[in-house]
Amino acid sequence: MRLTIKGVEEGKPIPATFAFAVPDPEQHMRLSDNRNPEVRWLDAPSGTRSFVMLVTDPDVPGVADDVNQEGKTLPPELPRVDFYHWVLVDIPAEVNLLEEGEMADGVVPKGKPPGQTAKGISGINGYTGFLAGDPDMAGVYGGYDGPCPPWNDEIVHRYTFSLFALDIPTLGLAGEFTGEQVREAMAGHVLAESSVTGTYTLNPDLR
Repeated sequence: MRLTIKGVEEGKPIPATFAFAVPDPEQHMRLSDNRNPEVRWLDAPSGTRSFVMLVTDPDVPGVADDVNQEGKTLPPELPRVDFYHWVLVDIPAEVNLLEEGEMADGVVPKGKPPGQTAKGISGINGYTGFLAGDPDMAGVYGGYDGPCPPWNDEIVHRYTFSLFALDIPTLGLAGEFTGEQVREAMAGHVLAESSVTGTYTLNPDLR
């Protein structure tokens, strides 16, 4: 199965238009275009009945105390955890294209609702938890929201766009389901997987 993320090349920086935030010399970062990239795939295996799209950052600090704090940095050896930027399930078997901006076009304060779309069911992404303490931004974040790694992180973050072909038409998930719940639900049903990994940083010393 062949997966193409238009504008995102393996191991190369992700364009700013697909990011949640971009560097800013005065305030470290500011909000960006936050558009989902175009996703296209070919050669799904016989017997495919639905697809799942996940975008995962495995480099998020497991302890957030020093994230984006003046005078502090996040060292490479800090424990890291997965952060989901896009959770889309039950993509119909006949679909092989998600158009640029179709699932996200701009940052929506307090988030976009999860649920049924024209091309699958959106779960919630990691911003739901990450922004829970911000009165201006706290909410339920469904669909795609792009990269926004800590500006004081000493490593460049990786973002893996993964498409899974499944042998079942639905995972039976609804409401505010997470990427972790998707991985549990699709275990034993994956016929094929394809991925592309880009990078992103807000640390001016790493750009």
